[in-house]
Order: sequence, then structure tokens, then C-alpha cells
Amino acid sequence: MVHAFTEDRTQAELYYQARCRRAKFPLPGPIVVHGLTQTEVERYSRQLVLPELGRQGQEKLKGSAVVVVGAGGLGIPTSVYLTAAGVGKIGIVDEDNVEKSNLHRQTIYTEDDIGMPKALVAAERLRKMNPYVEVEPHEARLSSANAMGILKGYDVAVDCTDNFPARYLINDACVLLGKPDVYASIFRFDGQASVFQASRGPCYRCLFPEPPPPETVQDCAVAGVLGVLPGIMGSIQAVEAMKLVLGLGEPLLGRLLLFNATDMTFNELRFKKNPDCPVCGRNPTVRKLIDYEEFCGMRRATPSLEEVAPLELKRRIDVGEKIVLLDVREPFENALCRIENSKLIPLGELGRRVGELDRSAEIVVYCHTGVRSARAVGILSSEGFRRVRNLKGGIRAWAEEVDPKMPIY
Repeated sequence: MVHAFTEDRTQAELYYQARCRRAKFPLPGPIVVHGLTQTEVERYSRQLVLPELGRQGQEKLKGSAVVVVGAGGLGIPTSVYLTAAGVGKIGIVDEDNVEKSNLHRQTIYTEDDIGMPKALVAAERLRKMNPYVEVEPHEARLSSANAMGILKGYDVAVDCTDNFPARYLINDACVLLGKPDVYASIFRFDGQASVFQASRGPCYRCLFPEPPPPETVQDCAVAGVLGVLPGIMGSIQAVEAMKLVLGLGEPLLGRLLLFNATDMTFNELRFKKNPDCPVCGRNPTVRKLIDYEEFCGMRRATPSLEEVAPLELKRRIDVGEKIVLLDVREPFENALCRIENSKLIPLGELGRRVGELDRSAEIVVYCHTGVRSARAVGILSSEGFRRVRNLKGGIRAWAEEVDPKMPIY
């Protein structure tokens, strides 16, 4: 439906004219909004009166499609603002369910949503927020098998993930598809953001050619994050995505924006396209998506790794078997919850503190979810320990299967 406002000037037009006079922009003629319903004109009136956006810009937003990968701390504010702004189609990609520990920063969810799929809950809330936007949930983990199929249906991809395999995957898929990648990440009180588009500048691999060693990577569950931080960085991602759709301003191409919430400062690091980049360089060697968990070293399993299930470990403890429980988490995690009679040696200190452990004893190592403890088993095995096992699923699985009163973080 086409609505023309000529003789009957709307409040939005009057406001628009006044803004133009104050900003010394050339006064436009009567506002004629094509492709927008009258209700949409009223809904987006504060954007329509922006001379830099106007009718054509709002129609560009309505005709665009943006996919948000990750419906967590970054993805929620990004998708909320894109929905409110009138982006015509928004995809939400996430395989996880809502957890209680999400609620302090993922503000679209409530306690009633715990256990529900994030993608489906987020899509329902976004549709209620703006019924003029098509929201398409993808209840799946983005992978090398489905990334090209999912991302090709959108104009812009927004990377709201929290792990390195996903970041390299999204980058490579966007380079191969010729699409921009709006990136952000958060850690404790710090955030960073950039835009990658191989046709106009560097890609993610130009900035980070190699992933960090897996043992040095901490996620929010381990390191923590200030709840408001992803709201700030996700809002920046929404701005950058809208700028790309509108062709407005200067996107963060070749610029890494660094934010520190403790002293409220923004800094900028400039970087250039790497001519030898294996994905976007002069002679690319990556011409299809690869195994990104292997690329990031996530599949380097300990050959001799043996695991014990929480219920089996509880049974053996109850019958009096002598087992040394080794907690390789950080002290602040141990303060939140611990298995009784366990010894705390953080993973980063284990190599120099192996002398504190009895080499002849049976040792069961645990961490939060079983990843760090698996590395600890490898360290102890290399030091000559022969009776070392990993608690499958970590203390989280112990809380779920053995001790339901134990806090889950």
C-alpha cells in the first residue's frame, strides 16, 4: 500500500521541517512515503525525520535481511534494536536453551523461559515487539555443513558468538559469499567490535591469522562478564549493521574498536588487509569451509583420557573407595561450589604443583564442564601419573545428576 501525505501535513513532517531548518539542510518537499503503511510511518517517524535516512533509508531497512548468529548477550540487544528499527527480515541462529545464568545480561528472557530454545523464544518476543518485521529462527548450531545455506539468504551477518571456531567459520563463509560480517566480543569488563568485508577491506583472519591455544581461552562462565557490557557492544553491532544496509557513514572496516567499561574509554586499533590471507588474499587457499574446531585446536583430545560419570563417582565415594578429587578451576569458581573433600589446583598452576599429588593414588579431575579437566588429565599423564580420570561433564553435570541443591553457574 502506498500512502502520500501532501496537503495534510503530519506531525512527523512538521518535525522533519523544523529539524532541517536547525541543521541547515535543504528543505524537502512534502514527505511521500512509498512502500510503508501509515502505521509504519507513525512507528518509524523519529527515523524518517532524519535527513540522512528519510523515506529511502527506511525503505532500505524494510527491504533488507540481517542474520544474527547467537541469541545470547550480544545477539539479544542487536536483534532487539534491528527489529525496532524496521529491518525487514531478521534471522536468529542459536541451538542453546535459556539458562538461569543467562538472565543477568540476556534481557529478553525471563525465568519462565528457562529450558526453552533461545532462537524460538527470541523470535516470539521480537515478533511481538514489531509485527512488521519477519523473524526467522534457526534452531541449530552454525556449522560448516549449514553455514552457506543459512547465511546466503541475508544481506549482512552479525557475529554474536562466543567462541573462536564460530568466528572463523562466519568470517570464511561471509568472504566466500561476498557478505559483510559485523563482529563483536566481550570479556569481563572489555569489549571490541569491527566490520569485516573482503571486497572493501580486511577480514577477521587478517586481524587474527591464528586462533589462540585452547588452554588459554576462557569463556564468560569462567572469566565472568559485566551484565550491561554485551548491551553496549550489541548496540554497536546493530548500528554498524544498519549503516551497512543504508550505505551511511563510515563502517568499522579496518578498525577494531576497543571499549573498557571500568574507565569508560574507547580506543581504536587500525589494521590492514593481509595480501597473504588464506581466505581473502591475492592467492586464497581456503576455497570452502573447513573443520573449524580442528583448526582452533579443539579436537586435540588426550589419547589416554578416561572418564567417569557423576553417578558412578558418587557410588564409589559412598562405598569408601580412596579417590583423590582434583578441582582445576579458579579459586572464585571453587568458592561458588565444590565437591566435598576435593583439592584445588587451578589448571594454570598444575604443571609446577604436580609434586603435591600422590602418583600412586587414583585421581579424578573436574572443572566446570569437563574441558579444562581433560587438559589436566593430559598434563598429569605426561608427568607419569597412570591412574587419572576425568569427571564427565564436570561439576555442572555433578550438580544436575548428583546434588540438585548445588548452585549451577
